[in-house]
Amino acid sequence: MVSALIGSFISAMATVLGAVPLLFVKSLSEKWKDVLVAFTAGIMVSASTFGLMPQALEEGGMLSLTLGLLAGIVVLDLIGKNIPELDEENRHRFGSFDPSSLLVIIALFIHNIPEGLSTGFSYASQNEGLGLMVAISIGAQNMPEGLILAVFLINSNVSRLKALLIVFLTGIMELVSAVAGYFAASYIEWMIGYGLAFAAGAMMFIVYKELIPESHGHGYERPSTYSFIAGLLIMVYISYFFG
Repeated sequence: MVSALIGSFISAMATVLGAVPLLFVKSLSEKWKDVLVAFTAGIMVSASTFGLMPQALEEGGMLSLTLGLLAGIVVLDLIGKNIPELDEENRHRFGSFDPSSLLVIIALFIHNIPEGLSTGFSYASQNEGLGLMVAISIGAQNMPEGLILAVFLINSNVSRLKALLIVFLTGIMELVSAVAGYFAASYIEWMIGYGLAFAAGAMMFIVYKELIPESHGHGYERPSTYSFIAGLLIMVYISYFFG
């Protein structure tokens, strides 16, 4: 339980860590954004393929793997269709911070719920190293997400400290959902297999729908590809030594 809380907290607060550079610098080059996003994608693909899916199969069998995976994909797809994405288009669309801008912040709150559940389900599994593996991968994905949210808020005339506070609150939502996922899976054991597969589906959807297209849209495909492979290999090593 203690390790689950610590891992979930660190993963959630990675959102804040991603926003911290905006307190000192005004922007990050497009090339470095693409490289970091691709690195994150590699980490998440590795965690899903070599960690979550095999463990889901072991915990619950093929049926739970299939249904949980599809559920994760469908839930993230519905979230993406019904709330605005935090991208360049919406940053221009919400140029000043008004009530409509809250939609983007709410989107991040909702988006963080399945991510938190993924971490909680992973720590509840019988594989002790899986929780750490997923916490690292979700945390890596949270860092550029926190950076983008902070940029959006600052461009909306929100002070840097207030922007950091809002980013912190979105991380707290992820922590709360991680704890909920951990206790739910701990007391209802049959949920673990479904939960792990759900986490894998959610993460894979994020990778192929958002991260890879985002990292390959500005002319830096080659360094982004190498960065993706580096992220994948690093997570394989983490799995090997800690799993």
